[in-house]
Amino acid sequence: MKASELKNMDLRELMDELNSLDFENVGSWPIAVKVTSAVLVLVAVLALGYFFFIKDANTLLDQQRREEASLLKSYEKKAFKAHNLEQFRAQLAEMEQTFGALLKQLPKDTEVPGLLEDITHTGLGSGLEFESIELKEEAKKEFYVELPIDISVIGDYHSFGAFVSGVAALPRIVTLHDFYVRPPKEKALAGLGLLSMDVTAKTYRYASSDDSPKPAKKKKKK
Repeated sequence: MKASELKNMDLRELMDELNSLDFENVGSWPIAVKVTSAVLVLVAVLALGYFFFIKDANTLLDQQRREEASLLKSYEKKAFKAHNLEQFRAQLAEMEQTFGALLKQLPKDTEVPGLLEDITHTGLGSGLEFESIELKEEAKKEFYVELPIDISVIGDYHSFGAFVSGVAALPRIVTLHDFYVRPPKEKALAGLGLLSMDVTAKTYRYASSDDSPKPAKKKKKK
């Protein structure tokens, strides 16, 4: 008898045996069938338990682990801030002090004429001759108002350098922009080795809600 025929016979015998089982009298089942049935029932119970209980528990556990990691990061950030709170307060106090010092360096409207005098005295003290000094129209920015001053002077490179250093040392904030050095209009001055320099000085003040651009003053010849 061939192996395939034996296999088919075993399957038929197994099917006949299963069909002959009395489900109302499980105790009469053969031992092999009882063991196989018990194993199948156990596997089914474990599978159902996993899908209905363990799987949901694993999902909840993963979610709680993610929440734990997020809370841990939040705690670390807050702990770092709390640990450095005094340092932050000291830095804030230092910034407020620096800010107040800068505020004092910003000229008020009534101080602009005095600032022009300071710039003029600085130029004359540096050995420069003023061709003109002109107060331009204010330019309002987001947090401050910018006041440009166009300046034309005659001198040599040494005098120009001394003037720039002197303006930087003024007690008020003044910045210099748009330097342009050219030969003087008078040939006699050029023969003496002198040059003309055009530069824009800018000073600043805080902008208030009622600030509006002020018209420029006419050019003054020195």
